[in-house]
Amino acid sequence: MRGSCTTSGGIAVAHVHAGRVVARALAREGVRALFTLCGGHIMPIYDGCLDEGIRVVDVRHEQAAVYAADAYARITRRPGVAAVTAGPGVMNAVTAIANAHRAQSPVVILGGQGPLEHAGRGSLQEMDHLGVVRSITKWAVQVQDARRLPEILNLAFRRSLHGVPGPVYVEIPLDVVFAQVQLDAVRFPAPVPDRPAHPADPAEVERAAALLRRARRPVALVGSQIHWSPDPQAVARFAEAARVPVFTNGMARGVMGPGDPFFFQLCRKTALADADVVLVAGTPLDFRLDYGQSIHREARLIQIDLDPGELGRNRDVACGLAGDTGTVLDQLLEAGLAPDEPADRQRWLERLREEEDRRARQMQASMTSDAVPVDPLRLCAEIDAALPPGTTVIGDGGDFIGTAAKIVRPRRYPAGWLDPGPLGTLGVGPGFALGARVLRPDDPVVVLLGDGAAGLDLLEFEAAVRQGLPFVAVVGNDAAWTQIRRLQVQLFGADRAVATELSHARYDRVVEALGGHGEWVERPGDVRPALERALASGKPALVNVKMGTSDFRAGAIAV
Repeated sequence: MRGSCTTSGGIAVAHVHAGRVVARALAREGVRALFTLCGGHIMPIYDGCLDEGIRVVDVRHEQAAVYAADAYARITRRPGVAAVTAGPGVMNAVTAIANAHRAQSPVVILGGQGPLEHAGRGSLQEMDHLGVVRSITKWAVQVQDARRLPEILNLAFRRSLHGVPGPVYVEIPLDVVFAQVQLDAVRFPAPVPDRPAHPADPAEVERAAALLRRARRPVALVGSQIHWSPDPQAVARFAEAARVPVFTNGMARGVMGPGDPFFFQLCRKTALADADVVLVAGTPLDFRLDYGQSIHREARLIQIDLDPGELGRNRDVACGLAGDTGTVLDQLLEAGLAPDEPADRQRWLERLREEEDRRARQMQASMTSDAVPVDPLRLCAEIDAALPPGTTVIGDGGDFIGTAAKIVRPRRYPAGWLDPGPLGTLGVGPGFALGARVLRPDDPVVVLLGDGAAGLDLLEFEAAVRQGLPFVAVVGNDAAWTQIRRLQVQLFGADRAVATELSHARYDRVVEALGGHGEWVERPGDVRPALERALASGKPALVNVKMGTSDFRAGAIAV
């Protein structure tokens, strides 16, 4: 029953179920879509979304709902929302929640639960969800009174978005979400404001600026937190003023154009090994930087991070700046960054550009190879050549995506390149694509999909076909979990390489059977035409490319 009426002093008073309250709270926060897989515990929320004009997008696995909400959050820079049912529903979402936590994505997950009146009695799908998700969320809370839904949801949005962004879990038991509420009497808090600027301590800024001015061989590495800064273009302003080479990763990809004279991509290892001052901004000193050991041991380290507790983790810092990357870079700019020895700085930039160009030349033979099966670098070059302006590119895989990240250029910023982040979760692609397509209906969305990753969420093509959300996936199909298999063979020998071999499976036929467009490609010259046909089809599409092997990423695995 959606609603009922009672009388108060002879006046009819309308009551609605609390799912309508949830939906109105979401609408007030600007939510345009709710991602979900259906369950009896959360049905009233859907009903409320229909009344509040929120699109309900349903998927085939709960993890895809949270992945879609994650992509929604990255694109809008506001929390994305997923709703999952109790028990198995919440458990199926756990991997995606953990991925959002490590990637620092603001996602609000609404979880079902058995009725409070039967708590501990063994109701359908009852379990301790809060105990499971507390370690992978910023906040996990159960709502025990429908009248508190607006307050708690508002706080969930605030906690998810502000400070270091991250996921929040809100559990709504069955009898709470079905409770009858007088909607007109419900007080809704003011919507959560956008993220403010977070400047660093001015004294630390002055110290860091002095280090950069004196540096002869400085390097800057800018990571995903720049995405949450009020003005990400501060990176380009900083680089030009300081004449510092900049490398990017994660959500920072695309913040500087490929033609920017201070942007570098291929020679990071050399730059970090020879630098005397390194600025690490908005990315942790984790396995990707060998816990800080990939930086020259005598280099002075300047670190910027939203989390003060992250400063100095794994390696001592000369200056620790707690704040958002863009704001702090502008503070450094105001403090003065012109190098004390401009000739030394220019020689450093020229040296790195020569190394960058040398590495690019080394790749050319593979990028133009006519080998069959298709060389991975040639495949990535063909993809790059085919992508239209405005394309959202999603990376989902291991070795194939590691190669693509060096060749396929982002076509837009912000959120023009989406990947799982440092948890390294495979299977994010289709869910990310659904979230991106809802928000960007007029621009292409292309998923670069390893054949291992393809096996995890391929049925989301059915959801995409049914709901009119076309995107294109390109599978680099080398019939193996190559990133793992390469190391396995190296350590144990080819005759002991088990559990890492796949087949050249026809994922394209699966997509065709689900109502989409599928193509099988074996020759390099056929890649671009197939991708262009897929983009023009107007359907969810998959181009399945039989891909060969390459030593390009030999030794690249890190743990």
